[in-house]
Amino acid sequence: MSPRQRLSPAGRRAQLLAVGARLFAARPYDDVLMEEVAEEAGVSRALLYRHFSSKHALFAAVYQQAADRLLAETRLDPADSLVEQLVQGIEVHLDYFVANRHAVLAANRVLAGDPVIQTIMTNELDALRTRLLAVLPLAEEGGAREAVSGVLKSWLVFVQVLCVDWLAHETCTRTQLRDVCVGAVLGALRPLLAEDPGARPSRKRILGGDVEDCESAPSQG
Repeated sequence: MSPRQRLSPAGRRAQLLAVGARLFAARPYDDVLMEEVAEEAGVSRALLYRHFSSKHALFAAVYQQAADRLLAETRLDPADSLVEQLVQGIEVHLDYFVANRHAVLAANRVLAGDPVIQTIMTNELDALRTRLLAVLPLAEEGGAREAVSGVLKSWLVFVQVLCVDWLAHETCTRTQLRDVCVGAVLGALRPLLAEDPGARPSRKRILGGDVEDCESAPSQG
């Protein structure tokens, strides 16, 4: 056991989450023992269980923390094209998936159907959908927002399933996986949007002012 450190309750919880995240990333869910978490953290099992009543509770807290971090790191910049925004968001998630393969597989397979874990994933997907809706060039006619929202909801689930399957089998390269995900949503959204989703944003949309629409000029070189 590591030497016992005196920490505040918040500090101790953060330490236990960090240890749990490391162990859940390193090995399958069933192989992680709460006794091992306590030993790695240098605390008694009684103290660990005061913060987290079970391994499931610890894993759920680790996964919630990861979902919050992924949302914070997913940047949707109106100065970038939709393609650039999608690529950035997918790369952020793939970085986490690759580094935390066992944790992702546990959440989506070992604990598939668990209401707590499913709620965490659903909330993250809903937040991503809301943020994407805010940057998409929606058509003016009625119903466009609802139609695009439905497409995004289905696409996000598609990406989740595809990425989990890729983690388990790696049937293509990471770049191919990313491009399949981006291409799928661009093709699905194109009939519903006021502008080509693959185009760069206009100056009017970037600046938000009353200026003449002007597509970004292609780079010279």
